[in-house]
Formats: sequence, C-alpha cells, structure tokens
Amino acid sequence: MGLLSVSIWLPIAGGVLLLAMGRDENAKAVRVFALVAALAGFAVTIPLITGFDVTSAAMQFVERMPWIARFNVHYHLGVDGISVWFVLLTAFMTVIVVIAGWEVVTERVNQYMGAVLILSGLMIGVFCALDGLLFYVFFEATLIPMYLIIGVWGGPRRVYAAFKFFLYTLLGSLLMLVALVFLYFKSGGSFEILDWHRLPLPMPAQALLFFAFFAAFAVKVPMWPVHTWLPDAHVEAPTGGSVVLAAIMLKLGAYGFLRFSMPIAPDASREYDWFIIALSLIAVAYIGLVALVQSDMKKLVAYSSVAHMGFVTLGFFIFSELGVSGGLIQMISHGFVSGAMFLCIGVLYDRVHSREISAYGGVVNTMPRFAAFAMFFAMANCGLPGTGGFVGEWMIILGTVKTSFWLAALAATTLIFGAAYTLWMYKRVYFGAVANAKVQALADVNARESLMLGLLVLGVLWMGLYPKPFTDVMSPAVTQLLQHVAVSKLN
Repeated sequence: MGLLSVSIWLPIAGGVLLLAMGRDENAKAVRVFALVAALAGFAVTIPLITGFDVTSAAMQFVERMPWIARFNVHYHLGVDGISVWFVLLTAFMTVIVVIAGWEVVTERVNQYMGAVLILSGLMIGVFCALDGLLFYVFFEATLIPMYLIIGVWGGPRRVYAAFKFFLYTLLGSLLMLVALVFLYFKSGGSFEILDWHRLPLPMPAQALLFFAFFAAFAVKVPMWPVHTWLPDAHVEAPTGGSVVLAAIMLKLGAYGFLRFSMPIAPDASREYDWFIIALSLIAVAYIGLVALVQSDMKKLVAYSSVAHMGFVTLGFFIFSELGVSGGLIQMISHGFVSGAMFLCIGVLYDRVHSREISAYGGVVNTMPRFAAFAMFFAMANCGLPGTGGFVGEWMIILGTVKTSFWLAALAATTLIFGAAYTLWMYKRVYFGAVANAKVQALADVNARESLMLGLLVLGVLWMGLYPKPFTDVMSPAVTQLLQHVAVSKLN
C-alpha cells in the first residue's frame, strides 16, 4: 500500500472507527480522535508534493493491482500535476472542517465526524483513480456522506435540499456510466483511463461521449442552468457541509472535464467549446447579478461559487496553457476563499442563529478581530491583487484575451459583480452602528475560530504572493494535455 492508498483509506478507516465510538457520551474523545485522524490524513499527503517530480507530466506514486479480474478492472491509482494539489487541498480542508465543528456539532458527534472523514477519503479517491470503474465508484460514493451531512445536521428544509442534491448529481452520473461502459467495449475490455485517451474515436462517438460526460460534470461544477440544487444545499447544510461542498466537491466536476471530456473526446471538445464558453459566461455575468439581490448570506456566497466556477470552465475551454493553469489555480484558491466565507457566516450563525443580512449591522463594533478576518476574505473573493483570488482570474483573463478580446471583456465582469455583491454584503453586515441587541451582545472570535480562519489566511496569501510552486507542478501535465487535445483523432 503506497502513499495514495494511505491518503484515501486512513481517513475512511478513522471515520468507520468513529461510528463505533458511541453517540454523545464520548463526545470529547470523538472530537480528539477525529482531529488526530484528520491531521494524520493531511500529514501523509505532504510527501506527495515534497517528492513530486515537477519536470514530468507522467503519473506518479502509481499503484496498480487486480480488483475484479473477470472484467479486467484494476485498483489503479496515480496523480499528476493536475490532480496532486487537490489531494492536499482535500486533506487540509478536512482538518479545518473538524476544527470548525468542534463546539458547534453537539448531537451525533461521532456520526458527523465519521461522515466528514469518510467523505474526505472518497474525494481523494476521485482525484487519484486511474481506472474508470474505480473513478465512478468513488465519484458516486461521495454522494452518500454528503447526503447524510445535509439531511441529518442541516436546517429546516434539509430533507428537501438533500434529496435535490442527491437526485441532480445521481441522474447526471448515469449517463457517465453508459459512457464508461461504451469505452470499456470500444477499448477491447479495458477500464484504464489512460488507454481511453489513446482511442481513435470517430466524431459522432466523441460527440455522444462529450455530452454524456457533460451531463455528469456540469451538474457537479455546477454550470448554469443545472446549478439550482447548489443554493438549496448550501443554505440547509451545516457550516462544515457547506465548506466541503464549496471547497472540494464542486471541483470534482471541473476535474472530470480535464481527465475525461478533453483527452477522450478532443475533437468534440474543440467542436463544442463555444457551448461551454457560452454557459460559462452566463454563469459569470447572470449569476453574478443574481447574487447581488440575495438577502441570505449563504445563498449569496453559493451563487458566488457558481460564478467563480464558470470562470474555471471558461479557462479550460479556451485551450491555452494560461487558461487551463489559471482554471486550476482558481479552483484551489476558490477552495480556500469560499470555505473561509462559509466559515465566517457560520461564526455569525452560531451566535445569532440567522443568515439574513438584515439581522446584522455594526458587527465590527463588537467583533473587531473577526471583522478583520471577514474583510480579508471578502477582498480575496473580489479578486484583490496579493490574494489567491486574483492570480487564477488574471491568468484566465490573459489567456482569453489572446483568444478573443470580447470574451475576455465579458469574463472580466465577474470582477465587477464579485466586488459589488461581496462588498455590499460586508457593508450591511459589518459597518455602521450596532443594529440590535443581539449584535450588541456578540463576543469576538475565540482561539479555535481564530486558528481555523488564520490557517486559511495563510493559504490565501501563499497563493496570492507566491503561486510559483503551484504552477511549476501543474505546468508539464497541462502542456501535455493541450498537446493531446490539439492532435485530431480523425486523421
């Protein structure tokens, strides 16, 4: 068992053990065990970066063994420059989520922490899987713990939100399963994803595969118009669930475009790039306006996520190294920033039990340290230079300008709308006179909350001030992917 297997199965094993520790009578021991398991899971992912060969585009830390021999299915893992950072991001955000739920989750603590750890391992499995069936198993299995997190620990409409989340993502994935079976027979009985990249598929087959994968990955991103499950899921999910959903789960869909759609159906990807670009620009512009009129803070940040992920898919389908690398940087940065935004909303909700913007005002007067954290993350969400939110967006806009000035001009509206809805929310919640007695009674952030927000500040600043380690790791794999997509399979 190599590093990737340990990264996947260590948190899953920790989660299963937590389920056996009893409900709430051992809450303190459960929290400590969950934190130790999360920290251990993050620690084993660090050698993936320290030992990564940044000059190679090949898969590294590869593990392969028979799984279902009759159908030539293998337990096959590996990471390249496109996927390795997401393994670390998932493990790191798991630590943050465990810290965030330390005092907040008081019922079924072992089940909540267990679901978070199991979900972490499954999401890492998605980023590592090099066998199509193994990928599908991990991809679909992530639905179960997230469904439970929303449905058990969520808000008043949690059951509705959980069902909507589950059905949207499951129905989209069924077409992907059909595509995987087709590729299995077309390749002569192989589920190896890298073998599928080399298949000489005719254009009609590529088009069908492209839209089958689109159905699964567009819902997960989510792209307009199949994004409507996301605001409901975010509003009803507990804070930790929203953090995982925004920081990691949305990235599974965008990652799927790079691992399946573009390399398996390159001609179809180029043929229908206008379709993805159009949907991406609608998400950037229209959803930005939708976010501007929201009265619920969580719903506003949820729509913000749709707009930012639209920027990511735009970067991918302009087929430039700046665009694809910028999209990957934007995905990682969005993991930090959106997770932090939801944590800040959770800090307020834990004290006032309201997500409505109108329930606040003048928070800076009673929570000055917290208001400083919130201001930093609001600036990062706007794309302020020096923060991680700027680097990816700048790279995508620069790459898009080389393709079309007008596309870049439309894409740049996300910077305007992002600043508008983020700062408008911040002004109404934090500035001005103290609005009511509940705000007057607020206590500033404690050591636990300062720790989780401080760690995210470091991540956002690192990406904003020195993104070179990220781009160095992903550059060879991105270059190889674009060279592969540029070569027609119809020759």
